[in-house]
Amino acid sequence: MPWYFVVGAVLIATAQVGLGTAAVTRRWIPPWVRPRVVRPKLWGRGGLTGAVGWSLFMFLGPLRGPDAGMMPYALGGMALFVAGLMVQMTGRHPGRRPAVPPGTEGC
Repeated sequence: MPWYFVVGAVLIATAQVGLGTAAVTRRWIPPWVRPRVVRPKLWGRGGLTGAVGWSLFMFLGPLRGPDAGMMPYALGGMALFVAGLMVQMTGRHPGRRPAVPPGTEGC
């Protein structure tokens, strides 16, 4: 496998981990995503989950070579990556608010 594919995969995974960590710990979202994200911590957890899935898929699948024994782990990594994307999409929508009991609206 050419080294530039490996370097590219490592850079993408590192960027995902960095953005996810910044969102979870500091609630910082990149400016190009900021207008759409309502819950930054949830968005960051999705980014971290996606980074783990991306790394599992890339380093146990295409970058490792044609090894059929690692294919279930690589496909599990892809499923984890998709799950992380779904968690990030959930972070773009407001959560449910608890219902206010009747008679306590003015309290």
